[in-house]
Amino acid sequence: MRQALKKINVVYTVPAIVLFSLTVWGLKFPEQMEETMLGLMHILIESVGSFFVVATVIFIGICFYLGFGRYRHMKLGKEGDKPEYNYYSWIGLLFGAGMGVGLLFWAVAEPLSHYVEPPPGMDAETQSVAEAGLLYSVFHWGIHPWAIYATVALGLAIAKFKKDLPGLISSVFHPLLGDRIHGGAGKTIDIIAIIGTTIGVATTLGLSTMQLAGGLSEVFGLENTLLLQMSIITIITVVFLTSAVTGINRGMLYLSVTSLTLAAILMIVIFLLGPTLFLSEYVTSMTGEYVASFIPLTFETMPYADNEWLGEWTFFYWAWLISWSPFVGTFIARVSRGRTLQEFVIGVLFVPAFTSLIWIVVFGGTGIHLEHILGADLAETVVERPESGLFLILESLPFNLILSITTLIVITIFFVTSANSATYVLGVFSSKGDFDPKNKVLITWGLLISAIAATFLFTGGLDGLEAMAITAGLPFALLIVVMVFAIYRYFRKEGEAR
Repeated sequence: MRQALKKINVVYTVPAIVLFSLTVWGLKFPEQMEETMLGLMHILIESVGSFFVVATVIFIGICFYLGFGRYRHMKLGKEGDKPEYNYYSWIGLLFGAGMGVGLLFWAVAEPLSHYVEPPPGMDAETQSVAEAGLLYSVFHWGIHPWAIYATVALGLAIAKFKKDLPGLISSVFHPLLGDRIHGGAGKTIDIIAIIGTTIGVATTLGLSTMQLAGGLSEVFGLENTLLLQMSIITIITVVFLTSAVTGINRGMLYLSVTSLTLAAILMIVIFLLGPTLFLSEYVTSMTGEYVASFIPLTFETMPYADNEWLGEWTFFYWAWLISWSPFVGTFIARVSRGRTLQEFVIGVLFVPAFTSLIWIVVFGGTGIHLEHILGADLAETVVERPESGLFLILESLPFNLILSITTLIVITIFFVTSANSATYVLGVFSSKGDFDPKNKVLITWGLLISAIAATFLFTGGLDGLEAMAITAGLPFALLIVVMVFAIYRYFRKEGEAR
């Protein structure tokens, strides 16, 4: 009996049981699950919401310190290692895994939501709140998310490529725990990482499904029902599992480069067909505003106001992205071997952040122009159905059918690449850190991710997804803060040894 128990892979079994139980709970008692999760989310926002703000400050600090400090020329890997991917392919892989459909979903929906439901102390539907809405959107999709991802990726790259440890979250803590990472402490860390990752990924897949269903409804007149959403999840699951088993260097690489190219073309076309002069001026002014407001927004907690607005936006984003970070961080580490710390930090933090700024200004700025300048009266609809926001904007432009179909294709590819890379990373976590997990493991996790995403949609839609993300993000936020000290300790010892 004892020998049989020893053979059980608890890092796989325990998360599978927990996640399966969540699925069953949601399917059998959807109202109870939604009520419980929303209640827990509000408690967390009120009691520890500001911790997410503090945590992101720490993550940004370690990235800047390593990228521009005394260790900036050290490589993620051995001294002779060279990058596996060219720069464009590398950025494509980063962007596909790290942002993808989330940015497509919120680039229009967030600025217009802020326009009619502004931050505390601001008046709705004014020029000042229109500008603030774009600024907050850029802030939420700028450097901060990538600092979260980069912190996890740095820790994993050190453990895997410099110390030759398994590609597991627990390996990052070796400078603090030593060989105890192979025991109960390490297994506990990996279990938390797998559960948080699965829920974070399922949140994103749920958003992707909602936007695809909303797009199909707007473009082709299909009724946006739960049946349509479940059909989308089923089809996409087949596609991303097929891509996953072909490997990163084939399926994932080709899909990432294709999605990045199509997204860039789409953005340029919208820029030229939309209010080009207005958007050109906004790119310049928003860059300046983002730089000037970076520190105040980073530390913002609104102590004299209700935390509800911050909870729905900033706290939700940071918690969701933190729960999503084990998989993105692992994937970034996997494709970044051989790059120096400075090249890594510039490529992972600044290039995607500036790209996101331009994207939000082009799409969100077009929405603001339609709403505030032309009086199109779209904002209220977008607040009610955020998944349709992007397609409502496209309907106002020439060649709207072609643009909408192209957008559906881009969303689908981003959907597939996110699910593909998430499946790969969960396969790594449940294969003792092997960066080439078996196909049967990939298929198992892919099916489980899709099942949980479907359950979240069934139980609470967007509200349910947000509640799950915030709840799952807290324990892993604590782990990443401790991870920062492990990373610092490693580089301090490495620097002294030179």
